[in-house]
Amino acid sequence: MSAMAAAMPAWFPEVRLASSQNSARDIVVSVFMRGGADGLTLVAPFGDPLYYAGRPTIAVPRPDATSPNRGTALDDFFMLPPGMAALLPAYRAGQLAIVHAAGQRYTTSRSHFEAEIYLENGKPDYAIETGWLARHLASSEPLDPSAPLRAISVTGGTRRTMQGAPRTLPIPNPDSYQLGSPNELALQRLFANAWSPMRNAALDGLNTVNVMRGVDFPGYRPANGAQYGDNYFARSLRSVATMIRAEIGLEAAHLDYGGWDTHANQGSVGRGNVMHDLMTEFSGALAAFWQDIMQGPPSLRVTLVVATEFGRNVRENGSMGTDHGRAGVMFVMGPAVRGGRVFGDWPGIAMELLEDGQDLRVTTDTRDILAELVQTRLGNANQSLVFPNYVPRFRGVFR
Repeated sequence: MSAMAAAMPAWFPEVRLASSQNSARDIVVSVFMRGGADGLTLVAPFGDPLYYAGRPTIAVPRPDATSPNRGTALDDFFMLPPGMAALLPAYRAGQLAIVHAAGQRYTTSRSHFEAEIYLENGKPDYAIETGWLARHLASSEPLDPSAPLRAISVTGGTRRTMQGAPRTLPIPNPDSYQLGSPNELALQRLFANAWSPMRNAALDGLNTVNVMRGVDFPGYRPANGAQYGDNYFARSLRSVATMIRAEIGLEAAHLDYGGWDTHANQGSVGRGNVMHDLMTEFSGALAAFWQDIMQGPPSLRVTLVVATEFGRNVRENGSMGTDHGRAGVMFVMGPAVRGGRVFGDWPGIAMELLEDGQDLRVTTDTRDILAELVQTRLGNANQSLVFPNYVPRFRGVFR
C-alpha cells in the first residue's frame, strides 16, 4: 500500500480496502494485444457493404460466399474469419462476449507508446505510475492472506497494468521459476535486517519460489480434452491454468500477445498470411484455456478480458495492410459473461461517419467494460480509485 501511495499524485482519492468476498470474486486474466489489433478483421462487419469497398484485397469473404476462406456469421452483421473460428464454441455456449467499436476516447496521437500507457493506467495521465488492475488489487483484501503471490505478469518485466500491485511478480516462464538453494540462502541473509518494505518484498519472492516449486507444471493435464499450442502465448496460458488449478492464491494474471502492427501484407485469410497466422495462434490459445478452465466446476470462477491500444484504419493502404486507427474490439470470456452476442453501438463506416475521415469511431470506452468487471466480478466498488475521474457506463456484459 505505501509503495502504491507514493506513486500517486496528490489529488488521488484515498484508498479504502474492499472487503474480501472469497465466494463472490473471480480470478481475472488480462490479455493485451499489443500493436493495435485490427478489429475489422478479428470480428468483421460483413453486414456493412462499405467494409468491402474499403478493403478490396484484405476483407474477409462473406459467410454466404463460395470461398473456402469465408467467415462464419455470429449474427446478421458480424462474423469471425477462419483464423478466429476456434472461439466459436465459447461464443455459442454463451461464455464469450465481443465488444465492437471499443477503445479510448482520449487517444488522438495514434502513438503505440501513448495509447498503451493510457490504457494500462486507466486514465490519460503520465503522472500515474500504477495500472488499473494493480489499483484493484491494492484496494482489495487478498483472497488468501497467506498467499505470497497474489498476481503475476507473465512477461519479461512487470507491465504497467500490474505496476504497484501487492505481492506481484513478473515471471515470463512460470514453469521454470526457481533460484536454487544457495541463492535462496544468500538472499535470506542479505534481506534479514533490511528496510521493512524491501525485506517483505524479498521474502514474498522467496516464498513464491517455494510455492511455485510445489506446482506440478510438467505433470499438468488440461481438463476436457483441451490442447494448448506450442507457441509462447499458449504455453503462458497453460501455466496460468496450472497455477489456478493448483489453488496457490492467485487472483490475477496479465499476458501480452504482440505482433498486431500490420502495416503491410496483412492479409486476412489463408495460411501464411500475417493476420491469419496471428489470429490462429491467438484464438487457439484462448479456446484451449476456455475448454480447460471455464468448462470446469462452477465453483471455479475465472474471467478473461482482452483489449488492444487502438484499432486500424477502415481502408486498406497501398501495401495491403492497415495503418493506426481508433476503435477496435474487446473480448470477454467466462461463465459469468453474458456471451453469445456482440455488444456495442455500431457507428458506421461511411466517410462522413468516420473519425478524421478514416477511422471507426469509439462508441464504447474500454474502461466501461473494465470497470464493470472490477465492480461486478471482482467485488470492488472503488471506481474513483481504479479509474480516476471517470464515470463508467455499464453495458450489461456480466451476469
